[in-house]
Amino acid sequence: MTGSVRPRFEGEQRRPGARPRRLRVLYMIGFLSHAGGAERFVLGLSTNLPRERFEPWICAPRGAEPAVVSELAEAGIPLVTLGRRGRWDVHRWAGLPRLLRRQQFDILHTHMFGSNLWGSVAGRACRVPVVIAQEHTWSYEGNPLRAWLDGHVVGLLATRFVAVSSADAERMVAVEGVPPPKVMVIPTAYVPREHPTQAVDLRAELGLSPDTPLFGTAAVMRRQKALDVLIEAHRLVQKAIPTAHLVLAGDGPCRDDLERLVAQLGLGLSTHFLGRRDDVDSIIRALDVGAMSSDFEGTPLFALECMTNRTPLVATAVGGLLDIVEPDRTGILVAPRQPARLAEAITALLLDPELQMRLAGAAATKLQLYSMDAIVSRFGGLYETLVRQAGAG
Repeated sequence: MTGSVRPRFEGEQRRPGARPRRLRVLYMIGFLSHAGGAERFVLGLSTNLPRERFEPWICAPRGAEPAVVSELAEAGIPLVTLGRRGRWDVHRWAGLPRLLRRQQFDILHTHMFGSNLWGSVAGRACRVPVVIAQEHTWSYEGNPLRAWLDGHVVGLLATRFVAVSSADAERMVAVEGVPPPKVMVIPTAYVPREHPTQAVDLRAELGLSPDTPLFGTAAVMRRQKALDVLIEAHRLVQKAIPTAHLVLAGDGPCRDDLERLVAQLGLGLSTHFLGRRDDVDSIIRALDVGAMSSDFEGTPLFALECMTNRTPLVATAVGGLLDIVEPDRTGILVAPRQPARLAEAITALLLDPELQMRLAGAAATKLQLYSMDAIVSRFGGLYETLVRQAGAG
């Protein structure tokens, strides 16, 4: 595909009856799959962008899983990969400036640290009119070089630096030194599962009676999720409700350690590791209580999935959860790394079906704020506003 002419801006003369050219948007994220929340959001945003106004492209430097490649081909969205295989495969980034110059994008919208850093540098060097970096959260601790690069490279070169929660926006400014006028908050959207599978009876699958109290979560098993705290809380929940069972859906680098912890605590018969599942909505609907024990979060997809499936949520008061959950109205928040407090909240909900219904019903009414249509509309408006401002400048 050949590059197109630059966009027209306010004040330019246009032929009578001529339609404005669609703005060409390039999304960039390291690897595309349906596993991560940020990756699923990029797919949802690109495929739902109004085609009469925008022409979306995606660059995934490390490639994409086959299902995603097929999905993008069906949607008519060009996918460009750079052949990267690892962090130090730096020379592969040479393909990005060539792509930017050849296709003359109006907007480069990057996601997560590596793409934000390389994209902001290449975007400015290639004179892309609008460069938007988006951080989907990190701890903002223990990596001063990353914090410095966010504040003094990405924060200076990007037109806007999007945070997915108010807490992240505050830390971008206070910890990283990102200029405050560059920072704005737009949460990630709820992305429904593309291919929902047939509903399953989770209790029957696990060999449990229909009235077994069940709580749990679905997550990538990494340190951020602090699932060891949830397992410790399960031990305390069982003291109050001996029949309670914990369900952990997902996989990840911490799974082996978590399974060892379960064995050490003698919780093997009441803790269920489901692995990676395609029927997450069905699993969430089966839970009496959804639980999150994370040390930090952006806009966690699991919280939004609990809202849509009307499963009450107990979570740690961190990051975007502070924006999503109204304490004691749409869910229960507890301090992080406090298994006793987490267990107390889970137990209270398991013992009170009326409270479960009240919290879940109130949470469901807020889901529209995080719908894909609402978030696409916000980004679409931002793109057009920033392109007009770039033209006026």
